[in-house]
Amino acid sequence: MRVSPAEVFADNLTTYAAEEQHFATRHRAVGWLRVFLFVAGAGGTWWLFEQGQNAVAVGWLVVAYLLFLLVMRWHSRIGYQLRQRLLLRLINQEELDRLGGKLAGFDEGQRYADTAHPYTADLDVFGPHSLFQLVSRTTSRLGQDALASWLQAPAPLEQLWLRQQAVAELAPDVVWRQHWQARARHFPKQSDDPRPFLQWMHAPDFYANRGWLLGLLLVLPPLALLGSALWLTGWSGWLAGVPFLMMYALNYRFRQERDAVFERSMDMYDVLRAYRDQLLHLEDRPCTTPYLTSLRNRLLERGAPASGYVARLARIAQNFSLRWSTLAGFFANNLLMWDFFWMWRLERWKHQLGGALEPWLEVVAEVEALASLAATQYANPEWAVPEVMEAPLTFESEALAHPLIFSPERVANNFGTVGAGRTALITGSNMSGKTTFLRTVGVNLVLALAGGPVCARSLRCGPAQLFTAMRTQDNLAESTSSFYAELKRLRQLLDLTEQGQPVFFLLDEILKGTNSRDRHDGARGLIRQLHRRPASGFVSTHDLELGDLEQELPGFVTNYSFNSEIIGDDIRFDYRLTPGLCREFNASKLMELMGIGTN
Repeated sequence: MRVSPAEVFADNLTTYAAEEQHFATRHRAVGWLRVFLFVAGAGGTWWLFEQGQNAVAVGWLVVAYLLFLLVMRWHSRIGYQLRQRLLLRLINQEELDRLGGKLAGFDEGQRYADTAHPYTADLDVFGPHSLFQLVSRTTSRLGQDALASWLQAPAPLEQLWLRQQAVAELAPDVVWRQHWQARARHFPKQSDDPRPFLQWMHAPDFYANRGWLLGLLLVLPPLALLGSALWLTGWSGWLAGVPFLMMYALNYRFRQERDAVFERSMDMYDVLRAYRDQLLHLEDRPCTTPYLTSLRNRLLERGAPASGYVARLARIAQNFSLRWSTLAGFFANNLLMWDFFWMWRLERWKHQLGGALEPWLEVVAEVEALASLAATQYANPEWAVPEVMEAPLTFESEALAHPLIFSPERVANNFGTVGAGRTALITGSNMSGKTTFLRTVGVNLVLALAGGPVCARSLRCGPAQLFTAMRTQDNLAESTSSFYAELKRLRQLLDLTEQGQPVFFLLDEILKGTNSRDRHDGARGLIRQLHRRPASGFVSTHDLELGDLEQELPGFVTNYSFNSEIIGDDIRFDYRLTPGLCREFNASKLMELMGIGTN
């Protein structure tokens, strides 16, 4: 008997909760052991000094300190495992939330929303209760950007097929995918945008015209340390004082440059550690499909794993954090030129590998996008992997449903169209499902052309630029009426078709902002115009007279409808796509039920 994804996530939730409790108990116990060692080390050392056992006291202090360091590292490792189980538990709870349609707590991707985009605003690709919330398992900003870009534009066919293969490889590997997510989420600022840091890495070197400062970096700290040692043994302190004053002056002179490096490094510290752990996780994974294999191989082009280089950069960034301690930072900078040394190390790293950092981060971003599609495919085994064909403007589906409708009564429909110049004219009563069906077709096409699964029993589709006109609104800032906004939107559609690329359009209640005669003539003219272009799609309307186009353009315009049935005071909808024109409308009954227009 096959175990459902929901059962897998629920079992994982129970398992990780139990393991979390186990590690929490160990974490507390080792924490008390740290306290005991500290008290024993400090107390024992004091007692031995009091007894005059100075040599033994020093030995005891060293032993206690080394034991304390070992236990501290042990405590830290247990803390990591505790945090890992907590994150894995949360990830499985999130998977259950997605299956239940509880999307409110997930990233909406609102920053990618664009009302001028050909389709994302109309299809709820971003925003509340959106496709992005349903699909995204990304943790980094670049990963979020990559997934968003895949949902914003169809992939070239060859790339799309490669994505499908990679998604199929990752989909059943639940443990690897969830650990991939959890590794990055250990670090609070892991989703910060790394691009300002990457741009800054290409800025001119601080030491480019300051070779003399590198010379002082080699000379002043040893002189200051030697002078301090001589001063402590009773010699004159001038040998330490002069280098100290010089370093203080240099730190003050270049404080702005030092502050800039410090801020950039601290901003990137969590991000770099998250990338380090994800790179290591990917490097350790055997890959079989061409796309994943090529991504993994890009991490090894330098002769050593990319994770090691990024770990070194993270350690460099970490060393700037000494400035958080005012006293320690003061002495480190004025005795060792601490910031100047790590600025030099950072520039060395940049010269050796700076050009490789961005491609490595892009690898992580692409794998995050693939893992998101794979997780969606695994969580919905009843969904289909679409067959994407070379023939453009092909759309043949069985049991097609909307992925963002989570009701058990969700209705699925069949539909097919092949070739250019074809329009499916959909009529129907209010609330019968016309607009929802258009969005169902559109959002599944977005998923298919991104490389993901679709909410259908089967789907065959071809390459096309998707375009929608559903939610056109007025714009007071631009003094634009809703009708004029719709005309601009339709002009955008025609401009796309003039470029020669195949366009799949979804037009809902077009030209609704004008009188019925103009609306009818305009819609008829637009359908005829689109018939002569490399475009196919849907037009929904209440205008039954447009149905005559089926006889005027036989084989190219086909009538469909969504219907309702009025039984007493009830209006019943079946949400089924039916061949032919709708013959019953319910606007007057709806108004009656709402108490509008009645005596």
